[in-house]
This record gives sequence, C-alpha cells and structure tokens, in this order.
Amino acid sequence: MRTVELLVDEATESAVREAWRRLADAGLPSQARHRSPTNRPHLTLAACPELTAPIRWELAEAAAALPLPVRFVGLIRFERPTSVLAWSLELDAALTDLHRTVWDAVTADNRPETLNPLHAPDNWSPHITLGRTRRPGAFTSRRIPELLPPPPLSAHLTTLRSFDTETGTLEILSPRG
Repeated sequence: MRTVELLVDEATESAVREAWRRLADAGLPSQARHRSPTNRPHLTLAACPELTAPIRWELAEAAAALPLPVRFVGLIRFERPTSVLAWSLELDAALTDLHRTVWDAVTADNRPETLNPLHAPDNWSPHITLGRTRRPGAFTSRRIPELLPPPPLSAHLTTLRSFDTETGTLEILSPRG
C-alpha cells in the first residue's frame, strides 16, 4: 500500500515531537516509540495500492499548492480498529481542495474497494497523530490534555510524499523537503 502524506514545517514538527515525547514519558502510547527513520509528523491524505504515472502527474500538480498554511483546532480521539490521539486540523477551503485533488487522483487509477474509506472526502478528518494503540480506550484519561503542549498557533504543510508500507521506502512527490 502507498500512502500519500503531507509533512509539516520544522517548528510544527518540533512541537509534535515534543507532544510525542511527553506521551511516552507518561507511559502512554506515542508515535515517539516508532523508531523507523521515516517516522515523521504528517497528515495522511490517502492510501492506494499503486501510484501510476497518471496519479503521479496529478500529485505533482497538487503539490504546487504547497506550502499550505493550516490551523490546529484541538485534540481529537478516534476509536477505530485502533485508539488514536491526535491534533485536529481545520478543514478550510484550501485543505479541502488539496485533499479532493489527491483523492480524485488516487481513485481515478485504483479500484474503489482497495482504498481506505476513512480517507474519502466525506469521511476524512484531517489530523496529526500523536499516539496510537490497539488497546481500546487508551486515551480516555482526563489528564492527557494537561500532559501535552498546546498545538502550534500556525503551521504549514510543506512537502508531499508517499510511503510504501510493504518496502518501507519513501518518495518525495514535491520539490520541497
């Protein structure tokens, strides 16, 4: 599976990594525990089995919108197959348009049943993951918000990349990095 992700600017990455560290120091699930050199704070736009030439062309076009300013709007929890704690992003017109462009690109050249329905425009909730675990309810403690630094007041999405979950390889899809 290939993910299509946006990386954040350096200051935002530092703030997210600080949140990761604080969660880990408190003994909670944290993205800081992922030791892969490819583990960076990111916003996932879509995931698909293949990035064909037409998809890559459309993604290159989409990357022209970068850097894209975004605003954090608070802490969010998901209970899907895994428990996730994240900082939520405001879904403004620019981010909506960028996501729609990426979604349209991957759906044009991949079978719909191979795509994650949580990334579909009507279901997508933009967020930067702070921690995840298979343990249900892991992030329900009332003290969690007190552990975390406040999210950045302003941030930018800077780089479009793809991660191949099978090979562990990264590919930068935009010129910024």
